[in-house]
Amino acid sequence: MTEDTSDLLEALDLTEYEREALETLLVLGKTSAPDLSEATGIPKARIYGVLDELGNAGYIKIIPGRPKMYQPKPPAEILDRAIETRRQAFETYQDSIEDIRTDFIETLQPLYDSASSEVSPTENLFAVVDVGDPSEEETRRLYREATTHVDIITKSFEYLDTVEPTLTQALEDGCTIRILFLHPKHLSRANQQVQREIVEHIHEAYPSIETRFSDKRLPWRGTISDPSMEYDQGAAVLLVEEKDIPLHKRQAAVTDNGSFVAGLERYFDLTWTYESTETYPGDL
Repeated sequence: MTEDTSDLLEALDLTEYEREALETLLVLGKTSAPDLSEATGIPKARIYGVLDELGNAGYIKIIPGRPKMYQPKPPAEILDRAIETRRQAFETYQDSIEDIRTDFIETLQPLYDSASSEVSPTENLFAVVDVGDPSEEETRRLYREATTHVDIITKSFEYLDTVEPTLTQALEDGCTIRILFLHPKHLSRANQQVQREIVEHIHEAYPSIETRFSDKRLPWRGTISDPSMEYDQGAAVLLVEEKDIPLHKRQAAVTDNGSFVAGLERYFDLTWTYESTETYPGDL
């Protein structure tokens, strides 16, 4: 089986033997089970069961006779049958869910209401995710959902490559983006080089993105999207500075509390305006 064909047949959710048998039938055409067993290496004790499964799925035609013959359906018909099978399975599942809907809600809603009434104000204010893939996915979500602007506070934006496609889309959707970097004097030599390369890339690839460099150390870093001084919208993900804790052991806070997001934006604006420089610092 070629790699390309195998990848295509993966979409049908077949077993390895079923994929082997179906591809070989598509190549050979009408074939007997013993001949197919020999061509594929599928044991004769298994080949009939494999062919029965393909027949039940509607992917092949079983022709009675001595010997019984097996013929593949055309590829378009195979796909149509796969879609119909999934549709029927979904409808069956949907019906089973609807059958328990009333009991499900009547039984579990009181439990949910009781637990929700005990949620603290802090829990309503924040959700917490691990730093790494989960926090980067939250960052991408903020980029995707932003409608007006995004502000980013970062040391060197070293994770740019993991979020760049989504950031680019936000720009193309008309969002204004500002990035407040930590001044390189607060970075190690290695991080200074990383920051310089990323800043140069941003200036070259995205001239509409504004950048500045905070003169003072940043107590937190993260992303703010669509803040409002009316406190009625906005979202943010942030990570507080904890230099003695390894990054992989830290967590980031996620919030869509409009008041809190407005406060974060106020900090960003004050630092941007009064405690940062626009020109990239020279060699230190």
